[in-house]
Amino acid sequence: MAARVSHTTINCLDAYEVSEWWKRLLDYTDVPGDPNLPGDPECMIVDPRTGHRLLFIEVAELQDPVGRVHLDLAPTDLTRDEEIERVLALGARMVADRRRPDGSGWAVLEDPAGNRFCIVRSDAERAARSPATPPERSKSAS
Repeated sequence: MAARVSHTTINCLDAYEVSEWWKRLLDYTDVPGDPNLPGDPECMIVDPRTGHRLLFIEVAELQDPVGRVHLDLAPTDLTRDEEIERVLALGARMVADRRRPDGSGWAVLEDPAGNRFCIVRSDAERAARSPATPPERSKSAS
């Protein structure tokens, strides 16, 4: 017996506002036939290519934004550093810059609602790394 991930849920105070921000960041769309509207307490968005879904749910009180679960994002058509600049321009805030001089590492950011996420190197950047550079490891969004 096995289970599959149905979607990733993000608690927030304004589901519509936060889902719209993540739609712009990830190039996701509303679920077909279920548009998100201002004031909706639950807003789901979907990756039109893979079907991955993010659900934003309004809660009365937010827990510690560090949390135990966060998203790691890898750029699809930019470098890690270019993606960090793009995301900052969209309104994210840098929490911790963990990039290393050898080109490895990542950055910890927060969306406008305080939810943390990381940006790691693109697949192309990881493939081009020298054999002496260790692979990136799992880490917490500290």
